[in-house]
Amino acid sequence: MKEIVEAINAVVWSNALIFLCLAAGVYFSFATKFLQVTYLKEMIQLLFKGESSKRGVSSFQAFAIAISGRVGTGNIAGVATAIAMGGPGAIFWMWVIAFLGASSAFVESTLGQIYKEVNDGQYRGGPAYYIEKGIGKKWYAMLFAFATILATAIFMPGVQSNSIALSMANAFDIPVMYTGILITILMGLIILGGVKRISKVAEVVIPFMAGAYILMAVVIISINITEVPSIFALIFKSAFNMEAAFSGVFGMAIAWGVKRGIYSNEAGQGTAPHAAAAAEVSHPVKQGLVQSFSVYVDTLFVCTATALMILFTGQYNVENPDGGFLVENLPGVAYGPEFTQYAVASQFPTLGAGFVAISLLFFAFTTIMAYYYIAETNLSYLIRKTHNKWGIWVLRIGILGATFYGTIKTAEMAWTMGDIGVGLMAWLNIIAIILLRKPAFKALKDYQRQKKEGKDPVFIAKDAGIDNADFWVKRD
Repeated sequence: MKEIVEAINAVVWSNALIFLCLAAGVYFSFATKFLQVTYLKEMIQLLFKGESSKRGVSSFQAFAIAISGRVGTGNIAGVATAIAMGGPGAIFWMWVIAFLGASSAFVESTLGQIYKEVNDGQYRGGPAYYIEKGIGKKWYAMLFAFATILATAIFMPGVQSNSIALSMANAFDIPVMYTGILITILMGLIILGGVKRISKVAEVVIPFMAGAYILMAVVIISINITEVPSIFALIFKSAFNMEAAFSGVFGMAIAWGVKRGIYSNEAGQGTAPHAAAAAEVSHPVKQGLVQSFSVYVDTLFVCTATALMILFTGQYNVENPDGGFLVENLPGVAYGPEFTQYAVASQFPTLGAGFVAISLLFFAFTTIMAYYYIAETNLSYLIRKTHNKWGIWVLRIGILGATFYGTIKTAEMAWTMGDIGVGLMAWLNIIAIILLRKPAFKALKDYQRQKKEGKDPVFIAKDAGIDNADFWVKRD
C-alpha cells in the first residue's frame, strides 16, 4: 500500500506540476501588472469593508475561512519538512511561490465570485462552478468536485489531525487516541452549524492564533537580533546554490520550497475560491484582492515566523539525498512540528513544546473546518438538483472518521496522502484558471474603470462582457 501511494504521489508531484504552478504565477503576475504589489493597500482596506447577509458572509469572514484553510500544519510542520529536505534555501522558494501565487489566488477567487450561485439559501461557488459555467465542460467540473471531496474529506484532514496528535503527545504526553476523540467531537459540533458557524469561529480564532504565533517569533528574533543578517544570508545563498554545506540539496530546495509553499498557502490549488464565493460583495474583484492578501498572511508572515524561529535557534536537521545528514543538530528527531517545538523550547524551556502544540491545535483544527466547508460546497454542486440531505450527513461522518483515523496513522503516510490530494486539485484547477483567464481580466478591467470614475465598483456581468455569470445579471 505504501509503495502504491508513493508511486501515485511521484506522478502527481512530478516536475511538471511545479513548473506549471510557477509558470501560472509568473503569467498572471505580468498579465495583471503585478497586482499583488500595486493593489496591496487596497487589499487591506477591502478586508474590513462589507457586511454579512442572510445568504453570504462578510469579506473578513470569507478571508478568515480562507486563512483557516491556508494556515494549518503546513505553517509549522510543513516549513520544518521543507528545511529538512531542502535546507534553508527552501524558505526562499516558499517566498517566491507566495509572491507569484498571490496573483493566481486573485484570479481563482475572482472567478469564484463571478460564477457563484445561490444554493440552499447560501452563496456557493468554486472551481466546479466556474469550470461548468465558464469553460462549459460539465464532466471536467464533476471531476474536480469528486477529486476535491476525496482530497478535503478523506486525504487531507489526516495530515492536520496527525500533527495535532503528535505535538500534543510530545508536549503533554496525551495519548494520540484521546486527542483524536476530542478534536473529532469538537469538529462535529462546529460543522453541524454550517458555513455561518464555521465563519464565526474562524473570525474569532484566526486573528488570535496568528497574532500570538507571530508575536512569539518576534520575541525570539529580538533575542537573536545580531544574527539576522547571517540567517538571511544563509537562506539566500542556499536558495541559489552558493552555500557549500547545502549544495547537495539545491534542486530539493526548489522542489520542496514550491511543494510546501503550495501546500501551505494553497494559491492556485482551488480551495480559496469556495470561501471567496461565499462573501457578500458588490464586485468580484473586491474579494479576489482580499484573498490575494491571505497568501501573504500565510507564507510571508506565519511560515516565515516558523522558519526564522527554527533557523535562529539551529534546531533542525537537513537530510542528504544520498543518505545520512548534511546537518544533524537534533539526532533522532523526525522532521515535523518537533523542530519548531525544540526551537521555542531552546529560548523558553518550560513553554516551548506546549506553546507550539497549542498553536498547532488551533492552526490545524481551523484548517479541518475549512476542508469540511470546501467538501460540502462541492457535494452541494453535485447534488444541487436532487437536494439529497443524506449526502451531507455521509460527508460529515466521512470527514470526522478521516480526522480521527489521521491521529493514529503514521505521519509519513498522512503527508503523502495529503500531497496527493493537493496535487490533484492543483492540476485540475490551474489548468482551468489558465483557460478562464479572460473573464477574470475583464472583471479587473471593469473594476479599474469604475474606480477611475470615482465609483464604488458594482459588477454587472453584461457590462463587463462576461457570459453565464447568472448571479450578476442586472436586476430591477
